[in-house]
Amino acid sequence: MKKLFTLIAAFSIGVSAFAGGLVTNTNQSVHFLRNPAQDASTDIDAAYSNPAGLIYLSDGFHFSLTNQSAFQTRTVTSTFAPFAAFGGSATKEYNAKTNAVLIPSFQFAYKKNKLALSSSFAIIGGGGKATFSNGLPSFEAPVSMIPLSLTAAGINTTKYSMEQYLNGEQFIFGFQGNATYKFNDVISGAVGVRINYLTGSYDGYLRNIQINPQHPLLNPSGNMMSANTFFTNAGMTAKAAMTANKEVDCKQTGWGITPLLGLDIRPLDNLLIGLKYEFGTKIDVTNNTRVDNTGLYPDGQVNRNDIPALLTIGAQYTLDKLKISGGYHHFYDTDAKLPNDRQNSINNGLNEYLLGVEYSINKLFLVSAGGQLTRSGVTDDYQKDMSYSLNSVSIGFGGAVNLTKQLRLNVAYFFTNYDKWTKLVEKDKVFNAAANTKGYNGTGLGGTDVFDRTNTVIGVGIDYKF
Repeated sequence: MKKLFTLIAAFSIGVSAFAGGLVTNTNQSVHFLRNPAQDASTDIDAAYSNPAGLIYLSDGFHFSLTNQSAFQTRTVTSTFAPFAAFGGSATKEYNAKTNAVLIPSFQFAYKKNKLALSSSFAIIGGGGKATFSNGLPSFEAPVSMIPLSLTAAGINTTKYSMEQYLNGEQFIFGFQGNATYKFNDVISGAVGVRINYLTGSYDGYLRNIQINPQHPLLNPSGNMMSANTFFTNAGMTAKAAMTANKEVDCKQTGWGITPLLGLDIRPLDNLLIGLKYEFGTKIDVTNNTRVDNTGLYPDGQVNRNDIPALLTIGAQYTLDKLKISGGYHHFYDTDAKLPNDRQNSINNGLNEYLLGVEYSINKLFLVSAGGQLTRSGVTDDYQKDMSYSLNSVSIGFGGAVNLTKQLRLNVAYFFTNYDKWTKLVEKDKVFNAAANTKGYNGTGLGGTDVFDRTNTVIGVGIDYKF
């Protein structure tokens, strides 16, 4: 059962309260929430989404501050026959909630003639916390096999119980600086760099495993008792060690630098095409371990958790008071080094397709809306109960009001509908008990996991220019 905690490393890329790729967040402003197609933006949010577009700001200083409140749920519905020995049903549901009320970000720009300098700060990855108070099927499945294995050995056992818990959170803070230059009336370009700082904490336990072995000497009554005590008294030292309490409490930190390039092309006065490429970012993550009786998280150990390269392409067409925008994102996930080499279980990387509109009602009010179609590109092997990726459709809408000539208030609502993913693990024809690596969560038997989630984000922000 020590093997269970190897999965906690995978949790480090599974906690997110944002839109975007497997690692990267893309909703860095309230502008994105009310219209996700911002890849050719010429507003202040372009400090993140389209740095080359900042050259179309008015001369002077521009500042934007956003807060997002994100609410997510994660649900894993697992069907595995031995679960019936704990609670009477072979199907169990494991849930976690992620509530992040304060998620701030800001963008700043100074523009003068053909030059613009800008910066932004945001949670570029992670940004959430997930707590599975009743554990996960990968924790419980091997424990549920104990009654079967004892009964097969002639010791009738029909029940088990346990305490399990997992909590994880991760933030990747990004501070970005850009320089933008207008070469002529058609082309402008930008170069930038982002410093990323990763911090995370993961703690969990598997303890107080109880079973009811009917043994004439060690447990003649057949009552529930400690599995560790039973195996210890029976001289089964290996199984005693496996059923001892397990606990992990580990914090992780790391950092990396992301260079980026931007290009804007304006072939027509009312048409703008924006491109941005963020290079892949190597991040070495260091363990700061307080408790680990599994031996899997040595204090000071360094592992990779890269941010993949990202290509964005966008277009914006303006027709009087109406703006129509579209975009495409490709994350080069297979080229990044992810925990447990999970990049090998991804086909070609995640893709996003975006479309939106914005309409200026008058000088005071504007409204906008848009959508994002996400195709994750992962395979069945990638999907784990602690960290999984689902195809989805996101919708955002909102508006803005010009409170003064310098000050604008933005509000938005953004939600995501996910496609459930069903992972069926067939029973192995040959089960190697010593290896304990085949079948459903290493049990050798068949089982099914259904992965689902929900996501809602509310955003409020202000833009100020002077």
